[in-house]
Amino acid sequence: MKKSNIWIFALIAIALVAILAPSLRDFFKDQVDMKATVDRVEDSTNFSDQEYNVELRGMNVPDANLKDFRDKTLFLNFWGTWCPPCREEWPTIQKLYDQKKGNMNFVLIAMQDKEDAVKKFLEENHYNVPVYIASSPLPDRFLVTIFPTTFVVDPSGKILKKEEGTLDWSSPEVLKFLEGHLK
Repeated sequence: MKKSNIWIFALIAIALVAILAPSLRDFFKDQVDMKATVDRVEDSTNFSDQEYNVELRGMNVPDANLKDFRDKTLFLNFWGTWCPPCREEWPTIQKLYDQKKGNMNFVLIAMQDKEDAVKKFLEENHYNVPVYIASSPLPDRFLVTIFPTTFVVDPSGKILKKEEGTLDWSSPEVLKFLEGHLK
């Protein structure tokens, strides 16, 4: 009885290997070449051309498309007037903008907000950093769950920094980091 079970198991194993061999061979080849890992890393650290195609309605600047800002390093921030940490971060973003506006692009996208509330917030606080509301669907990567979330992206689309939560964007450490990535 035991000998016949071994033969049945062996036949099933041979049949499975014959069926799965081509896909197993490709799987192991990809692992050796690290193709899957490299592709995943590149996808997670770069914005695609499609992700840049977002229509933006300007709150304190003219309307634009996100792809219009690919010529320089991009400061891309997702925030809301309803978000206390976002409000806390704003003065440091304004300082950074005042220092770097000629060397990099700034796009702050108000999320889950009404135009009137955004315009009122900007006017009351005398902020002039470019603020937009997306007027076309956002790519999944931009549907953030932590506010604020900021990306610093180089002109090729490489994500240099992703910051979830509040940061002092005018700190010496941040300025040094940005200087190392500005053209």
